Amino acid sequence: VQLQASGGGLVQSGDSLRLSCTASGRAANTFAMGWFRQAPGSGRELVAFMSTTGATFHTESMQGRFTITRDNAKTSVFLQMSSLKSEDTAVYYCAAGDVFGGSFTPHYWGQGTQVTVSS
Repeated sequence: VQLQASGGGLVQSGDSLRLSCTASGRAANTFAMGWFRQAPGSGRELVAFMSTTGATFHTESMQGRFTITRDNAKTSVFLQMSSLKSEDTAVYYCAAGDVFGGSFTPHYWGQGTQVTVSS
């Protein structure tokens, strides 16, 4: 499975941004998909994921500002980000994987897209 992320950029605090990720390859539409981010000097953290059944999870600190959605073909996933803050600055990665017991285990990664929020 190959993942191609896009939509990052430089925005100002309070702005909105929509990230997109398209999966291709065999059985790409059978995987859960999600978003992680990695800020400079920090580890990679989960942002949100969506299962193949449409169940979603959003990390608590981002609930209400970030929303994950998926297309009907289940090969693209989107992250709508609003009220962006400088601390949201990070490289955002999309991933495809499995969900067990409410936890998302990524197996495939996209290349990352940079989001920079200026204050």
